[in-house]
Amino acid sequence: MSSGADQSAAVAGAAPESAVPPETPAPAGAPAQGEKTPKGPKRKWVNRGATCRDRHEHAKRKYGERSRESAEQEREPRERSEPRLPKRRVALMIGYCGSGYQGMQVNPGAHTIEADLFKALCSAGAVSEENATDQHKVQLQRAARTDKGVHAAGQVVSLKMIIEDAGIVAKINEHLPAQIRAWGFARVIRSFNAKTMCDSRIYEYLLPTHTLMAPSQRGREIAETVPFEQREVPAPTAEEIEQRRAHRVSAETLQFVRDAFVKYKGTHDFRNFTVTKGCTESNSKRHIYWFDVSDPMVVQGTEWLSLKVKGQSFMLHQIRKMVGLVIMMARSGAPLSLMDKLFGGPRVNVPKAPGLGLLLEQPVFDSYNKRVAATKNCSDGQVDFAQFAAEIDAFKQKFIYDNIVGTELAENVFGAWTMGTEVFPEQFTYFNKDGVIPDSAIVVPGQSLFPERRPRAAGPAESSEDEHSNDGNDGNDGNDGNDGNDGNDDGAKND
Repeated sequence: MSSGADQSAAVAGAAPESAVPPETPAPAGAPAQGEKTPKGPKRKWVNRGATCRDRHEHAKRKYGERSRESAEQEREPRERSEPRLPKRRVALMIGYCGSGYQGMQVNPGAHTIEADLFKALCSAGAVSEENATDQHKVQLQRAARTDKGVHAAGQVVSLKMIIEDAGIVAKINEHLPAQIRAWGFARVIRSFNAKTMCDSRIYEYLLPTHTLMAPSQRGREIAETVPFEQREVPAPTAEEIEQRRAHRVSAETLQFVRDAFVKYKGTHDFRNFTVTKGCTESNSKRHIYWFDVSDPMVVQGTEWLSLKVKGQSFMLHQIRKMVGLVIMMARSGAPLSLMDKLFGGPRVNVPKAPGLGLLLEQPVFDSYNKRVAATKNCSDGQVDFAQFAAEIDAFKQKFIYDNIVGTELAENVFGAWTMGTEVFPEQFTYFNKDGVIPDSAIVVPGQSLFPERRPRAAGPAESSEDEHSNDGNDGNDGNDGNDGNDGNDDGAKND
């Protein structure tokens, strides 16, 4: 009985075979049974405090050590070639004759006014040795750019300068060539910028009256008989030179010229008086305050006119093209109504008068000076050339006026320019007595209306054109800084 009961109990306690779950196969790549699971790459320990206070204390210790190291390094004496002197923001007033220079603004590889000026500032101690490698370190900025061959009786450059030495201006002049002069400086506010705070610019243009003569027979014959691509501007004959020097403008022509320049007064669209690229209706309007013409004056046997213009700003080549247009109208007998058609009208090629006669009289800072006067109740700190009038007049006569007259007598710059307009009249067909602009005169950007001419051998007339960018087409003048122009009318490169 007992054995049967034991057997029954054993059978009852054993699980049936079908109730045992089957073994699950291990996934591919998994370690065999009994092996340890391999560990991944060791993670870098990062301090994570249990509380915000722990993390804050850790950061204080970490960055505090760095600050102490930096402070110790700063306390270590550094080798200095000179003691550190304070710099002050100033408006430096200068003047220069642009002959022999490739413009005002510094340009790598070019001989410029700014390059010689900055070098003199460094040599005189107005700029420290540490800042002598780059003029941007002293935030140098000019009120107006002038281009190749263009002069300035008054120009303003703003910069941070060392002025501890009472004789610093004299020292600067000692390191400048005679044709560049520093007149003086004014302490200005820290935000002063010579370009953006300039209200307007006054330019002068010296014009020989023989440019207003009627076209010559010789120029007309060349234009009618010689193929375009073979034409050259001939050198003047002795007779032609004598006629130009003996010429005296008539009262009728002088009045026409004055009436023409008065029409520039006011706000106009001057798109025809600058380069085509980048010029649109939205950025080509400029305001002219006045444009005056002096009485004729005879200098070394040649009669000249002094033209003076004051404008808020000028585009690239604007003044020289304004002068060139009036010259051509007087020579061709075109009516004054032609000017109204060119303000914002179809694009035509307006000849650009020689850069030789152009000079920046002075930039004007009336708004800034009024602000200074109201604050200080005195003239200290005002940017004004009046205090240097005697020095400027003497410099202008010796280095600018005499240079312009002498260059014209020696190189026939204006004579070559007027002859060039006679020999190549095809681009100026809109200069007619009816004041009509024919389709042949309208310029399409990127399209040339004339065949290419063969290379010419350099001659006296061509050399003078290259020197002063007076080819009547595209060169630089001096502009003022208003986009598309720095200030060089003619930068501005802006007038």
